[in-house]
Amino acid sequence: MYLIFDTETTGLPKKFNAPITDLDNWPRCVQIAWQLHDYDGTLIEHNDFLIVPDGYDIPYQSEKIHGISTALAKTKGEPLKEVLNSFKNVLAKTKVLVGQNLKFDLNIVGSEFHRLGYDNEWLKMPVLDTCTEKSAFLCKLPGGRGGKFKYPTLSELHQCLFKVPFKEAHNATADVEATARCFFELIRKGSFQKSDLFLDDEKYADFFVKNTSEFTPAGIKHINLSKQSKALVEKKKSGVSKTVVPKEDISHLKDVPFSHLHNKTQFSVLQSTIHVKTLIEKAVEFGMPAVAFSDSGNMMGAFQFVEAGFKHNQSIDEKIEEANKKSNVSETEIQDLEKKKILPIVGCEFQVCPDRNDKTYKNNGYQVPFLAKNKKGYQNLIKLSSIGFIEGFYYVPRIDKNIILEYSNDLIVTTGGLYGEIAQLILNEGEQKAEESLLWWKENFKDDFYIEIVRHGLEEEEKVNEVLLRFAKKHSIKYFASNNTHY
Repeated sequence: MYLIFDTETTGLPKKFNAPITDLDNWPRCVQIAWQLHDYDGTLIEHNDFLIVPDGYDIPYQSEKIHGISTALAKTKGEPLKEVLNSFKNVLAKTKVLVGQNLKFDLNIVGSEFHRLGYDNEWLKMPVLDTCTEKSAFLCKLPGGRGGKFKYPTLSELHQCLFKVPFKEAHNATADVEATARCFFELIRKGSFQKSDLFLDDEKYADFFVKNTSEFTPAGIKHINLSKQSKALVEKKKSGVSKTVVPKEDISHLKDVPFSHLHNKTQFSVLQSTIHVKTLIEKAVEFGMPAVAFSDSGNMMGAFQFVEAGFKHNQSIDEKIEEANKKSNVSETEIQDLEKKKILPIVGCEFQVCPDRNDKTYKNNGYQVPFLAKNKKGYQNLIKLSSIGFIEGFYYVPRIDKNIILEYSNDLIVTTGGLYGEIAQLILNEGEQKAEESLLWWKENFKDDFYIEIVRHGLEEEEKVNEVLLRFAKKHSIKYFASNNTHY
């Protein structure tokens, strides 16, 4: 008998080749579905479970893909142990495991078995995958390695075999039904041989006698998980008292000065078009008392940046000196000139990865901006930048948290933009992981750690900002408006 199964998860692993015992590497399973079929394609049983999140959240980006929110999983889900016990029962009836790109699902479920201390002998069972060179040749999709055809996705394989689109991708029950249909149709088309299927001559022949026409879907009803998640949100909203909150009066901020603290320059090669001198000039034009630059990994623009700022300030001093020689100059005019001076703040945006010395796989890390408070801070930035290139370079210059702690004195660190560590954890690993990371930075940088709020109208930014502002209030962390300017 064939067990065809699929999972939905909290995301993707950091390393696809990591052992299933590396529980920090493998994402959590939030849904599992399966169909058990007899050798001739007859459906014997099917099941589907959502799993209650225990000690983790379902991240925003994962929810966007499969529609399963943390709230839905907690409301409709079953405990992991009960789900795995049901899966163990169906495994006992199985001879062959079947799936689309099944290695990922085997690792996901295998890591959950290991988490509960269950035996993983079932992983030694024979496996048949619908995503192979044979199905690639059947679909003839360009773009594979070495000029070969690329391996088809489940949707592409379904379209090729049945000439109709597969509409409900990323719901495990729908994925399993589509995979089962594709699998048995591939048998009909000769993509799996008798030896692959572990059938004797009689059963192999019997399959073709019983399946003379295109294989049909099992007819299982699929729940729209995204709609259910949204319904829970709407229900929660309807239960909240709709009192009108008066708009906060911000008129007192009208004349408060603003400084851009997250800017790239021409030295962020292929990323930014901003000339150092222009950055200073624009900041002065907009009446900013200070402006910072934080290029990607390098400090090559530091001298030009500080020099441009000092030259500008020197020109202001000369104007003040000339004005003071005149008898009719008011104190207000002198003060207005003083306000045109600017403080150039030196910074660097580092790629912070788990281990700068680990070059066994590509991990560019997160983009985290640092600003120097003084000369000592500037020297520490130089050290970190040099180490990033000399020790950590792998595709990009990288540093890690261990080396950051050695050179953290007199540095300010911010959460950065969407590619910062906290933002990426919110989007891809959940709020709990993001909060743990946030507390690490707060503990080690104290009042020199700031939350950065960036708004460009992106849906992801709105989600990140909502969580960041909540964290800021909860943990008394200061925050500021930013833009991560490149142009």
